[in-house]
Amino acid sequence: MNRYPLGIQTFEEIRKNNQYYVDKTDLIYNFVKGSQNNILSRPRRFGKSLLVTTMQAYFEGKKDLFKGLAIEKLEKEWVKYPVIHLDLSRGKYYEIQVFILP
Repeated sequence: MNRYPLGIQTFEEIRKNNQYYVDKTDLIYNFVKGSQNNILSRPRRFGKSLLVTTMQAYFEGKKDLFKGLAIEKLEKEWVKYPVIHLDLSRGKYYEIQVFILP
């Protein structure tokens, strides 16, 4: 039985735990393959982290996570790219000193 992924914000965890996922991977494929300049603007608590981790899994070539989704039929190459994922959701960044390493 599938469960709703309450509080889970990572694509990989949702897919591995067999939870409900609204498939918008065809939009991600079109976004990556067909457009040049984009801006991603979404309101608070509206799936930005899930979108970013879905794109991360796509660029890392994790084909097994996309089994049964629209992008599985669209993508033919599944090339692995290096990904740098900076997660700024874990702290408070009010001052520049937070970013400076000792």
